[in-house]
Amino acid sequence: MKKSSGLAPLVLKKREDKRLRAGHLWVYSNEIDTQKTPLSGFAAGEQVELQTSSGKAMGIAYVNSASLICARLVNRDISHPLNTSLLVHRIKIALSLRERIYEKPYYRLVYGEGDLLPGLVVDRFDDILVMQITTAGMEQVKLQIIEALEKVLKPQAIHIRNDSAIRQQEGLQQYTESHGEVPEYVDLWENDNPFRVSVMAGQKTGWFYDQRENRKRLFPYVKDCRVLDLCSYVGGWGIQSATRGASQVVAVDSSSAALDQLEENARINKVDDRVQTIQGDVFDVLKVLREEREHFDIVIVDPPAFIKRRKDYKAGAAAYQRINQMAMQVMSRDAILVSASCSYHMEIPALQRAVLQASRHVDRNLQLLERGRQGADHPVHPAIIETEYLKAIYCRVLPV
Repeated sequence: MKKSSGLAPLVLKKREDKRLRAGHLWVYSNEIDTQKTPLSGFAAGEQVELQTSSGKAMGIAYVNSASLICARLVNRDISHPLNTSLLVHRIKIALSLRERIYEKPYYRLVYGEGDLLPGLVVDRFDDILVMQITTAGMEQVKLQIIEALEKVLKPQAIHIRNDSAIRQQEGLQQYTESHGEVPEYVDLWENDNPFRVSVMAGQKTGWFYDQRENRKRLFPYVKDCRVLDLCSYVGGWGIQSATRGASQVVAVDSSSAALDQLEENARINKVDDRVQTIQGDVFDVLKVLREEREHFDIVIVDPPAFIKRRKDYKAGAAAYQRINQMAMQVMSRDAILVSASCSYHMEIPALQRAVLQASRHVDRNLQLLERGRQGADHPVHPAIIETEYLKAIYCRVLPV
C-alpha cells in the first residue's frame, strides 16, 4: 500500500471519513478497517498516515489501540509529522493569541485540541511552565515538546505533572518530573491580583486559569457583601471578591494545605482581616452553617467535576442540585448565586435546570443574570464539543 508520507497507513472503513472531513480530530476504534490495518500492529503513540477506504490521505495521526479514541489527527498536511518543527510552529501560534489578550505572562499557553495539539496542556507562570500529557502520542514526543518550549519561550524551568488518572485510559503511568529548577511556590497575577501557588503539590497545574473571566464578572456584585466561597481552593474567587469591596469572605475547602495557601494569598492581597477559612467537606459545612443560621449575600459554588463519565450523569446531576440547594439555604433574602460546573457532560441548560429545581425545593425565586464560560486561553475546537467544558451562571435568589 502506498505510503506517501513515509508512515504506515491507518485505513478507515467506507464512509467513516465524513466526520473527520467536517473538522473533527478523533478516530474511534470501530471506524478502522482492521482487516486492512489491524490496530494491534501499531505501537502505542505511533504516528500513521490516516487514509480513507479508497487510500486517499487525510492527514497524520498518532494511534493507540488501548484507547476508545484510537487515533487523533495532528496535521492534515502529510508532509509535516508531529516533531519539534511542528511543535514550535503550533506553540508560536498559541502564544500569539495569548499575547494579544493578556498583558502579563500568566495563562494557559496550550489547550489540547483547541490549539491543535491533542493530549497536551501547558500553563505559564511567567518563566515557569507546567506541562501535562494525557495521550501516548504526545508522550512519544515529550522531549521534542520540551525542546520546542525552550526554543519559543526560554523558560527557567518546565515542570511535568503527568499524574492525572486519565493517563490510565491510554495505558500510561503517572509521574512528575522537572527540567530546570522549579521553586516550591510560584507567583502569578490574575485580574490585577497577585497570588502564590504550588505547581508541584497544588491541584492540576496549580491554578485554574479557566475561571479568570468568570471571577471578573462577579466584581460589580460584591461591594459590602458577605461572601461564601465553596470549594475555594487557594482563593481565586474569594480573595478577588475581598479586594473589590466584599465586607467578609468565608472560604470552604476540604484541603487544609489549600486553605493555608489561601490565607497566605489573603495576606499578599492585604485582605486577611476580612477572609476566614473553614476546612471540611462542603456538604457537611453547609449543613452546619444552616443550623447556625448563617446567611450570605453571595455564594460561589465551584465544585470539582461531579460528572466525569457519561454513565455518572444521573448521580452527578443530583449532586449539582443538592449543593446548590444547600447553598440557597444559607443565602440572604436578596442574594447572588454563582454556580459553576467543569463537567462537559453537564451542559448549561442542564445546570440551569438543576439550579432551578434547587430553588423550587427551598421555595425561592430565581433571576438568571449572566452566563460565563472558559477564557479565551482555553479556545474551543468547534467540531469537538468536549473542549467546551466550563460554564457558570449568575442568579439572583429572591423570596417567593
